[in-house]
Amino acid sequence: MKGTFENYLRQHTQLANEEINRILDLAIERKLKRNEALLSAGEVCRQKIFVASGILRNFAVKEDGSEHILQFSPENSWTLDVESYDSRQPAKYNIAAIEPSEVVLWNKDDFDGLVAGVPAFKQHSQQLISRNIYNSRQRILTALSGTPEEKYEDFLKTYPTLLSRLPLRMIAAYLGVSIKTLTRLRRDQLLRF
Repeated sequence: MKGTFENYLRQHTQLANEEINRILDLAIERKLKRNEALLSAGEVCRQKIFVASGILRNFAVKEDGSEHILQFSPENSWTLDVESYDSRQPAKYNIAAIEPSEVVLWNKDDFDGLVAGVPAFKQHSQQLISRNIYNSRQRILTALSGTPEEKYEDFLKTYPTLLSRLPLRMIAAYLGVSIKTLTRLRRDQLLRF
């Protein structure tokens, strides 16, 4: 797990070896089973999460038991409940593994110390935050104004490798459409090619 994260840092940053080792020394490795929760609504999100392998989902559960999936986090991506993490208040969202997953975690105080003490890591973190804000704004716009077809196309563009790895019910929950609509969208797409 730490090896995967080290490779990620070497590909995406200009960190020196001693900086990478400092970051890895504070990392916590964890394996998750399929459907295992990493964060449940009501708990405080105390860790930044890097997905070394597998897929996580950030989601809310309505009173009727239905899910609204906000984000998928496949390997080589980051996730957390940002509001809970920053404010140290109970989370409104859940984070769970969709398939067996391996994650690398940093406690908030350790991560904040790394960002303060390693300028190149701070710059990388700021770039991730900016990219996440941009992606979230695009997702909101598509969710509010897009047709089901546009939502599906956006999903395929955002997560091109996940279609075969995700249950249809989760893709439908992410898109905000019924499984029947999703099945029609997939059929229509196959007919076009």
